[in-house]
Amino acid sequence: MSSQLRLPLGHLFPTAQGPHLLLSDGTRIYGLDDDAAAQLQEAWDSRDQQQAQELLRRFGLDAPAAYIDDQAPESMPVRALSLAVAQKCNLGCVYCYAQEGSFGGKAQNMPLETALASVDRLFEEAGPGDRVQLAFLGGEPLVNRPVLRQAADYAHRQARRKGIKLGLSLTTNGTLLTSQDGDFLERHGFSVTVSLDGLGESHDQSRPFKDGRGSFERILKRVRPLLAKQRRMQVSARVTVTPGRLDLPSTLEGLIEMGFHSVGFSPMLSSPTGRAEMRADDLKIMLDQMIACGRQFEERLRDGARYPFSNLTTALKEIHRGTHRPYPCGAGGGYFGVSAQGDLFACHRFVDDPSGAMGSLEEGLDRGRQAQWLQERHVHFQQPCSGCWARYLCGGGCHHEVIHRGRPACDYIRGWLHYCLQAYVRLLKDCPKFFAP
Repeated sequence: MSSQLRLPLGHLFPTAQGPHLLLSDGTRIYGLDDDAAAQLQEAWDSRDQQQAQELLRRFGLDAPAAYIDDQAPESMPVRALSLAVAQKCNLGCVYCYAQEGSFGGKAQNMPLETALASVDRLFEEAGPGDRVQLAFLGGEPLVNRPVLRQAADYAHRQARRKGIKLGLSLTTNGTLLTSQDGDFLERHGFSVTVSLDGLGESHDQSRPFKDGRGSFERILKRVRPLLAKQRRMQVSARVTVTPGRLDLPSTLEGLIEMGFHSVGFSPMLSSPTGRAEMRADDLKIMLDQMIACGRQFEERLRDGARYPFSNLTTALKEIHRGTHRPYPCGAGGGYFGVSAQGDLFACHRFVDDPSGAMGSLEEGLDRGRQAQWLQERHVHFQQPCSGCWARYLCGGGCHHEVIHRGRPACDYIRGWLHYCLQAYVRLLKDCPKFFAP
């Protein structure tokens, strides 16, 4: 089974081009002849690590040294910040990790001086030619539009003055967008992510206004002008997948037809109330639906068309690059979330959560806490990650979800990556231009 754990060394998978092997360390993929594949399969099935390593040496597939060791980074420069410019929201999403935007506290806006101090902190460790990323989230960040705009303008001026490359992003529910916002976002080349959890009623059931009214039609009215304007700006859709809303191919097709630059899906694994969390049976259905989306992607790509299914696009590019990492993201390393009051957290999801506290703008980053975090969250010290063939592609899973719920999606992740590996081999043969730099 593609989702089962056998040996941490790697993963054997069949393709129309013959059997293949992923070696986890370094994310290396090899085609095998039938005899070699049969011998390796026997070692994998019996979970005989010593025999497997001896076979790899015999076939010339062993590596002289590990690509990733147990050592956590001693220090990492800050290269990305997300600002919770508004810890408040006008929607009442049933699963919101931010508890309807306030993160469990009082609704508040980030003062301008805090936003500007955040920008200064972002540029503090960067030099000419470096790239930094500034993200605006909430709650709903457009509730505090003036501070968002002034902070983005200030960051743009700082980047130009210091010769630093700047990426700007906004995650929004879309209900408050205006034509003027579109002009501003286009001028600065923002990456805009709109949360849309399906089409029509499917979205409305997950993301209503606080009075219970649906938000889908309002969002479409506000987002369509942005979709028409995007040139430097890129407008993407992010779909949080919840039980009972699992018709992913039609959702993907509908959002692509609207003109979104990309569309991606993410299962709801941890909500403060436990509402709308995905269970094992839901994740099995989601995996089938994701693979159906992937098959559609493959078909369109062979026809020479662009099909912006971001989950597969990202996975294929990472496999091709040989991406291997000991963490799922930069949270707590080079990336931090800033609360409205100026406190630092491991990422935007940990705002006002003591388990992810990392210092403050005023007192500085708590380097001791950061070092502890990077050591404890390293994939080699996560279980069952250390024995999983997918560990360096997955990185151990979202820290926030793992800390607050555990690992309910490991079989889903391995099943998805098994499909992605097979799709990679197929598309590398059929559509090599897709992988060109």
